[in-house]
Amino acid sequence: MEDRSKITVPLLGEPAPSFKAMTTNGEINFPEDYKGKWVVFFSHPADFTPVCTTEFIGFATIADELKAMNTELVGLSVDSLPAHKAWLRDIETLEYQGKKNVKIKFPLIEDIKMDVSNKYGMIQPAQANTAAVRAVFIVDPQGIIRLILYYPLTTGRNMDEIIRVLKALQKTDSDKVATPANWQPGGDVIVPGFDPEATPDPNVECVSWYLCLRKEK
Repeated sequence: MEDRSKITVPLLGEPAPSFKAMTTNGEINFPEDYKGKWVVFFSHPADFTPVCTTEFIGFATIADELKAMNTELVGLSVDSLPAHKAWLRDIETLEYQGKKNVKIKFPLIEDIKMDVSNKYGMIQPAQANTAAVRAVFIVDPQGIIRLILYYPLTTGRNMDEIIRVLKALQKTDSDKVATPANWQPGGDVIVPGFDPEATPDPNVECVSWYLCLRKEK
């Protein structure tokens, strides 16, 4: 059995492990090149595979929406740069769920030696020794890891959920609030430590002394 003590997994609230790597858009120095921006850094198991192909079409479709949220996409797999480029060219010829001629503009990291994927716990032997799992790291403008999601090889990611959690994190930072279960943008938010007697607010409803929600205007 693989010695799991050798597997590095970054933790929430820690600085994103730094690295330099070649990508389909040239060399990047991560996360330094992205300071001041949010980043959705994700891995996929392999090029020229069906689930990954649907995901890349999905990521490309939300790329402009993410940019409007001051957020960049960065992808990774353990394939070579020539394989990446050939696969991305092929994706751009496909039609999937009414989407066609989708352009992949964000960088895709070459990680043949698995140096980066091992830093981020993307290689998980119980799933595969030579393929990265479907990991998602959201890194904030200060280079701090704010969210981690892991999906198995067989399950494609939900792009709406990635946008939702990113908006939730940005809402938390801007308004100093928390977001309840199933929160959607525009929905009620939690006001931690709210005291209705000390600071009355007609927009805040307390369902208990420890749970107060503010209606968004």
